Amino acid sequence: MLKDILYTGIGAVAILKEKVEEEINKLEASGKIKKDDAKNFMDSLIAKGKESDDALKSKIKDAIKEAIDELGIATKDDIVKLKEDLTLKN
Repeated sequence: MLKDILYTGIGAVAILKEKVEEEINKLEASGKIKKDDAKNFMDSLIAKGKESDDALKSKIKDAIKEAIDELGIATKDDIVKLKEDLTLKN
């Protein structure tokens, strides 16, 4: 289910990007916006998108870590520490 949500989001972003590019190209072709302004606008949108992507990934990681902690599931680090402890005892 999580994959479906992620794929849907990615698909929506791809479609939105295409539509924005189309509209910017139309504005540029009609002379309502300069080529440099169009490029700067797209660069700005891409930068904001990357920032949003990073923030979303961080929030998802935090939520997963919190869920793991609440459920008491052993993490990879927990298992490594346990192995080290057992090795030291032998």
